[in-house]
Amino acid sequence: MMIAQVIGTVVATQKESTLEGLRLLVCQPISADGEKVGSTVVAADAVGAGVGEMILYASGSSARQTIATQNRPVDAVAMAIVDNWEVDGETKYLKSEDA
Repeated sequence: MMIAQVIGTVVATQKESTLEGLRLLVCQPISADGEKVGSTVVAADAVGAGVGEMILYASGSSARQTIATQNRPVDAVAMAIVDNWEVDGETKYLKSEDA
């Protein structure tokens, strides 16, 4: 699992039929220290995440093991919305009550 921030969505009117009904999120991977790392990832949304939220996502064959993505051609899935994380006793992220 990796941490990312949802920074947008993808709309594709023409797509593989098994992707119908899946919301696609543009995600920026984040290090445990809260810094942006790597390239953006498009992930299928299995949890109802919104733009600005921090998520946990899985990629590769693990991405096809949620109820929402089972047997679908996806390489990444948002599978949890993060409330907070801590590293070495220091809070690195705390979800706003407004979010």
